[in-house]
Amino acid sequence: MPGWLPRAMVLALALIACFQLGSWAFYQLIGLLTNILIAFFLALAVEPAVDRMAARGVRRGLATFLVFLGVMVAGAGFVFLLGSMLAGQIVDMVEEFPKYLDSVINWTNHTFHTELSRVQVQDSLLHSDWLQKYVQNSASGVLDVSTTVLGGLFRLLTIFLFAFYFAADGPRLRRALCSVLPPAKQAEVLRAWEIAVAKTGGYLYSRGLMALISGIAHYILLAALDVPYAPALAVWVGLISQFIPTIGTYLAGALPMLLAFTVNPWYALWVLVFVVIYQQFENYVLQPKLTSKAVDIHPAVAFGSVIAGTALLGAVGALIAIPAVATLQAFLGAYVKRYAVTDDPRVHGGRRPRGGASALARFRSSLLERRPPPGSDG
Repeated sequence: MPGWLPRAMVLALALIACFQLGSWAFYQLIGLLTNILIAFFLALAVEPAVDRMAARGVRRGLATFLVFLGVMVAGAGFVFLLGSMLAGQIVDMVEEFPKYLDSVINWTNHTFHTELSRVQVQDSLLHSDWLQKYVQNSASGVLDVSTTVLGGLFRLLTIFLFAFYFAADGPRLRRALCSVLPPAKQAEVLRAWEIAVAKTGGYLYSRGLMALISGIAHYILLAALDVPYAPALAVWVGLISQFIPTIGTYLAGALPMLLAFTVNPWYALWVLVFVVIYQQFENYVLQPKLTSKAVDIHPAVAFGSVIAGTALLGAVGALIAIPAVATLQAFLGAYVKRYAVTDDPRVHGGRRPRGGASALARFRSSLLERRPPPGSDG
């Protein structure tokens, strides 16, 4: 046995052990790393506002606190409006349930010639095994629901704390990062950071402005149709339609359509028509003007990045996919050499010119001209 073989075996086993330990630690910390990633993009989004307030003399810590306070107030208001809407609809459904049950019983008796009554149906439901098992499972699941809610609140608090420190100590963080890099690399890191701040902030601010416009437009329609909870539905449509690209408008329009259907089935059709028309207006008129400077990426690339982000990180990946891809595209664009585009009509969607198409024909004709005529000695 060579003398180096035992040492190589020990080194290989040590590397395998380190890899296994690193994989275990990574999977244990994946939740924390995801929270830090969300907090970092959130800090990038609010950093322009913090910088403007700091430039006007406000201390950076206080400016960051005020910005995050506004974000939390807006989020709490949205949750309150949506919760009140859902709670009101549930109360209305519970109050109208006896009427619905009577109509179903009357239709069943008339159609199938039965003699059912509400008392019989209620007694059968109250004494059914399915209902008892459902109540038992619901009682046992209350603790799980409470644990999930507390875990979500703790995660949200963790994200806000990291984002607060990233935004408040942004200059210090950049100085600490640059202190371990050579001067040439420091310039590249600072440039990448600046691009990330511009793209992420521009994306969120432009989306917020489009969400406001979309919410106002849908509120006018819903209020005109006398659909209940029009303000909450408008906020719902504005946020969901803008922060879920391409298909967000149709997903957000499902809830207003459902509530409009309870008022009048024709109102649901009007809402659907308005959603489709507004989506085209937004895609071809509004969005190019508002996002051309902030996030200039192709719609197909945006949709693909959202799918990839969802596959990697779920809903979190869907939210940060577009600003991440826009940042990467802008950063790599500085290192890609570009050339002038030729005047070939095919570049602009035209057909190949006839002269170029007949090049092979001209070559063949030249061969025929050089061929000696029939009967000659050539």
